[in-house]
Amino acid sequence: MSDATKKLELMGKNMVAEVRKGEGPTFETTLRTKSNTIFDESAGCLTTGDKKEMRKFLSVAQARTFMQTVAIAAKSRQFLKQDLHTSIRGLFYQLKFSLGEDVDEDVFTEQSESNSLIEDLEVALKIKREDLNLTTDRKGFVAGPMTIMDRFGGDETLIDLSKQGRSGWSIPSDVDNGMEIKKLDAEYVLVVEKDALWQRLNEDKFWKKENCLLVTPKGQSTRGTRRLLRKLADKKLPIYCLMDCDAWGWYIYWTIKTGSMNLAYLGRDFAVPEARFLGVTMSDIKEFDFLEKLTIKAKEVDVKRAEEMLGYPWINRHKDWVRELKMVLKTKKKIEQDALQGQRLTFVGEYIKKKIEGKEWLS
Repeated sequence: MSDATKKLELMGKNMVAEVRKGEGPTFETTLRTKSNTIFDESAGCLTTGDKKEMRKFLSVAQARTFMQTVAIAAKSRQFLKQDLHTSIRGLFYQLKFSLGEDVDEDVFTEQSESNSLIEDLEVALKIKREDLNLTTDRKGFVAGPMTIMDRFGGDETLIDLSKQGRSGWSIPSDVDNGMEIKKLDAEYVLVVEKDALWQRLNEDKFWKKENCLLVTPKGQSTRGTRRLLRKLADKKLPIYCLMDCDAWGWYIYWTIKTGSMNLAYLGRDFAVPEARFLGVTMSDIKEFDFLEKLTIKAKEVDVKRAEEMLGYPWINRHKDWVRELKMVLKTKKKIEQDALQGQRLTFVGEYIKKKIEGKEWLS
């Protein structure tokens, strides 16, 4: 019996025990609010505080939410017992049906309702939704010297990530259950924000020349990608990130590094405080002359984001980041990682190698 199944069953038994004692069943979870989100200095990531919320079935205001939570828990236990997986969208449709012939009321009317309650279960039971056999869309890709054993659907498949051709290995939403890293020869991990630049580096076999893992989240990192990066960091591999020098690139990096506010309850399991930002930086414009002509006018969102970041204590403690963000505010410029191809296509690899060897990164 899996740990998730045990916790779900214990939750149910506790509720039954309350009913037998003549009490209304209850469900306690940690508040997932901005006011209860803190930066954990020791862990180096965002996490939730200790504020709790008690939900009661015998409450007019909470009865529906309580019922929905129990419905999700029961359905998840069924998935685990059947050893079947579905998406969070699939779960929504499994539970959307009406309460009965004479009750014109759906259990769920919007997926946002079920998504939020899945997160409540995660934080209350201290598990991940992936442990409940719930999946989401895949997006990230990897290439490099690593071999994975994937146990899924009753089969065992050995996957060599150095032999995935131009496409790379697609990172699943769950990289924990039934998946094991069998062999890892890489010296570090390079995270490239955009798929197009990842393909450029993959064509050059950058991962083979530099003996690294080449990862692209294709924009914002999915939970599967962030969890894989955490597992690789736990194996003492340095994590270097190559992003745009703009609001979106900064956000993607800091989500990888410290986690995000909406998933703060997952803490260090989905954050990589060890991550380093290679670029692209405003300082690069001075060092590489050709980049000066390839800058773009910063948008209002870029300027606003830079101002916000300067206000975050976990960011403004880093002098290099303060300097970079102030340069954006002063010049009202930004620069994309694609600009590194402006001089010649192969320059990107040279840039990355120079940055790593010279330890020219932002913490």
